[in-house]
Amino acid sequence: MSGGGKVIPFVLDGPAGDGEGTPGLPADLAEAVRMAEAIVFASAELVSAKALAARLPDGVDVPAVMEAVRRQYERRGVNLVRVGDGWAFRTAGDLAFLMSRDAVQQKKLSRAALEVLAIIAYHQPVTRAEIEEIRGVETSKGTLDTLLETGWVRLRGRRRTPGRPVTYGTTDAFLDHFGLEEVRDLPGMDELKGAGLLSPRMPTGFSVPQPPADPDLLTEDEDPLTDIDLEELGLLTPRITDD
Repeated sequence: MSGGGKVIPFVLDGPAGDGEGTPGLPADLAEAVRMAEAIVFASAELVSAKALAARLPDGVDVPAVMEAVRRQYERRGVNLVRVGDGWAFRTAGDLAFLMSRDAVQQKKLSRAALEVLAIIAYHQPVTRAEIEEIRGVETSKGTLDTLLETGWVRLRGRRRTPGRPVTYGTTDAFLDHFGLEEVRDLPGMDELKGAGLLSPRMPTGFSVPQPPADPDLLTEDEDPLTDIDLEELGLLTPRITDD
């Protein structure tokens, strides 16, 4: 998997260096690579580019550093992968079978939840009413609550329309679980047909929407969620005011 940064103009002599620095790298950059490796390795969560920039020496080219780390680990049992704007170490894809015996069996999502998740992923930002219009059936609050509990779906903001409905979008945890670097890596119509997930005889004009380039940015018709919104949605403890 690509690290998403620019390709740095040096060549590594081996997949993982010699343990005493990284061949082909200037000493200062090699030290930054070691530091970045330690930061990501020690973190139980994705490490964002912003967090790396704050902890690495001033002026370090973070994309170049992370590309160097990625290349070091590309032939190892664990790989460095980019998920959204974050980085993490993950078991190499061809060795995933070794972990299957110890994997925790997760409760399967219902068909309705999978449909709603797919609609949110491809159509985000999307409201509950828009989800129901696409599915053609009512969507229960329990289905959306389940997706929110998985951490794969989040509340984005409020639509600037009457009633100010909440908009939904996916999270970095969604990308991480499905092995996606960004939301635009979701399969397109040809890939879905090839996997047998779409009928080869689709209605005329049918298309698979292109997810947004940056799902974290609010659109022009969205307002950010305020503390009052979060209180109304039960996501924030109500403030106690003096009478």
